Amino acid sequence: MSTVDKKRTLSLIGHNGSGKSYLLSAMLFNAGKLDKIGSKEVDYEPIEAEKGASISSHVATFDFNDIQYTVIDTPGFSDFVGEVINALFVTENIVSVVNATAGVEIQTERTWAMAEGMKKPIMVFVNQMDKERASFENVLNSLKERFERKFVPIFYPIGEAENFKGIVDLFSGKAYSYENGKAKQTDIPDELKSKIEELKASMIEDIVSLDEELMEKYFADEEITAEELLKTLKIGYRSGEIVPVFCGSAEKNIGVDLFLKTVKILGVNPSEGLAYKAKLESGDEVEVNPLEEEPVVGYTFKAIVDQFVGKLSFIKIISGKLSAGDTLINVNKETTEKIGHIYFTKLKETFEVSEASCGDIIVVPKLKESSVGDTMTHKDRKLKIIPPEFPEPMISKSITPKSKSDIDKISNGLARLADSDPTFQWEFDPETAETVISGIGSIHLEAMVEKLKSIFGVDVEVGKPKIAYRETIMSKAIGEHKHKKQTGGHGQYGHVKIEIEPLERGKGFEFIDKIVGGVIPRNFIPSVEKGIKEAMKKGSLAGFPVVDVRVTLFDGSYHEVDSSDISFQIAAIQAFRKAFEQARPVLLEPIMEVEVFVPDENAGDVMGEISSRRGRPLGMEPAGKGTTKVMAEVPLAEMLDFSGRLSSITSGRGYFTMKFLKYDIVPPNVQEKIIQERKRELEEQE
Repeated sequence: MSTVDKKRTLSLIGHNGSGKSYLLSAMLFNAGKLDKIGSKEVDYEPIEAEKGASISSHVATFDFNDIQYTVIDTPGFSDFVGEVINALFVTENIVSVVNATAGVEIQTERTWAMAEGMKKPIMVFVNQMDKERASFENVLNSLKERFERKFVPIFYPIGEAENFKGIVDLFSGKAYSYENGKAKQTDIPDELKSKIEELKASMIEDIVSLDEELMEKYFADEEITAEELLKTLKIGYRSGEIVPVFCGSAEKNIGVDLFLKTVKILGVNPSEGLAYKAKLESGDEVEVNPLEEEPVVGYTFKAIVDQFVGKLSFIKIISGKLSAGDTLINVNKETTEKIGHIYFTKLKETFEVSEASCGDIIVVPKLKESSVGDTMTHKDRKLKIIPPEFPEPMISKSITPKSKSDIDKISNGLARLADSDPTFQWEFDPETAETVISGIGSIHLEAMVEKLKSIFGVDVEVGKPKIAYRETIMSKAIGEHKHKKQTGGHGQYGHVKIEIEPLERGKGFEFIDKIVGGVIPRNFIPSVEKGIKEAMKKGSLAGFPVVDVRVTLFDGSYHEVDSSDISFQIAAIQAFRKAFEQARPVLLEPIMEVEVFVPDENAGDVMGEISSRRGRPLGMEPAGKGTTKVMAEVPLAEMLDFSGRLSSITSGRGYFTMKFLKYDIVPPNVQEKIIQERKRELEEQE
């Protein structure tokens, strides 16, 4: 077990295609843990091989140059943002990997904003310097344009694209050329010498500007030692005032070894990281500092459901030490867990260790109960780490098992998948008899459906979810029905007169008893109310539940012998249906409160798109850094395919959140289409 000062944890973030998986595989190759460099060594899940990209975060712990590195490679697709958020949450150092040909892309911006929101220090690795049209200067300029930070190059490339062959380390002033991935110290090329001098002078100016004493020395032409510069650079990096910029080619293994060596010197170790906010059982908020001497506290940031070994829980040890055989409390689930085995992970492989301590990321198999976001603590330190905020699901689909024998298995599979992903939700809607899954995007849901099949053996058909419409009335009406039936012996008799009227939206149902003189005995009044509630389960327009109605029972009659509970229930059902048809019935639809975040230049187009979807725009406001927040109320039916359209309008840079707001009346032309579609659906079910 390494001491805490010899540990570095890093999250690799960035856009899909920036080469994050290649970078991790190159790190492992340099550490002697992989035989070759390649993204397939990292993206080992079948669905990742199919898509050629990461869909979940991958963790690797390895030793290199007397340091224990734990690196998390995060997905570049925006659909898997939950994986990125949790990876950022548990690591002290963030590496934004940028494609040298594409520069700053959409997911670069989004993940950068997440890291900034958590106040994490960020460094940049400009990858793929060997590719056609690669340009370090262009990337550096695009970084400066997009982000309000001081970017300080630490490496500078020797050549670009097909001529890229090495790195100049500006800090040490040494140059390295690479042949077959092996570094060899060399002279700085003559054509670069003036550029390197210029960049080194600029780097020193940026660093000394953070420290008054160093600035005085600098302007007095006094000697500034490398140790002083490094100490100040690290302070600037840790505070976020400076973003160190590196470059290389992970695929060709150029610059990766030097990068790891620099992270050893520059990187934040776990004890230097930020404190984690937590809540005690009393509700008081406290801070958990990353110290080895404290009782153990761990945060479950990732879980894998494996078809062979069951659930694997990835836990960041925030403070304290943990030994195999220790007992922890899952504070969220209020369960006790004996930790039989502790593992470090190297991608899909694990290796057992006897203990772990502050800063380590461990894997624990087969915990009784464990979900992403759970806190594991010593019994004397019951507190809950406050997890990061996750975006609400943006897209939903219905799923139906292809085999009826899988109906029971589907719930278990979905529940376990939801435990492993805070951005994935599911529910069975008894009203529409559908299982509905919700996630960040279509790729996210495709991955979950694939996991449902590969891990749990459940094959499903995927469709659009049905909308939970409602029916209500617009005016008062009277309904009367006399249920009279003679079948030999006791007959059936129930007679009711009711008035129905609309209630304010969202009030539901109200029943008023105005019977006087005993025209209906008191013991049958509840039967009338029960019959009305039964009738309200299916309205006469399209068979949707009826809401926001007041029903007043004001008259009726009974028979001494033949009246019964069921007789009055039947009479009430029929009386309600007659009144409902006369009270100008209408359909109601769910209206969502929507917030759309888009580049400023796309705000107008998005407002127009919302209006075309029967939405009611409520306004716009700046959301910072070239982003506008558009607020609107939009029918849920119009939001089912909004995600794809928004992506098209904004070139993938827009995203939205929505939550249920209210029910409102469906316009007549739309209502007629819904009614006809519903009738066809009900006919097919018969």
